[in-house]
Amino acid sequence: MLKKTSKAIMLFVSATVISAASVNAMAETHWEKTHPARDQVNDRLHNQNRRIHKEVKEGDLTRQQARQLHQSDRSIRQEERSMANQNGGHITRQQQATLNQQENAVSQQIGR
Repeated sequence: MLKKTSKAIMLFVSATVISAASVNAMAETHWEKTHPARDQVNDRLHNQNRRIHKEVKEGDLTRQQARQLHQSDRSIRQEERSMANQNGGHITRQQQATLNQQENAVSQQIGR
């Protein structure tokens, strides 16, 4: 009887942990809900920053190349902030597309 109870408890605990983990993974932050376009642009910039660091570490980019790419990303981020300031904290779809085109150009320079 004790063995069945232990199994049931373990099953319950496991299910609870898995449920909690999946809820956290799917939960959107307030920022993601209210500023999805800006979040997407900023997520790309963050990813490109990570890629640049990885390429420098692997020796595929020089520090000078990385500096130039980081400067390009900083310019895009500043433009995103400026656009948002003009639109009550949001960016339009067209502005998002423009920023993504600029990010695409920088992305092509990473890991050539």
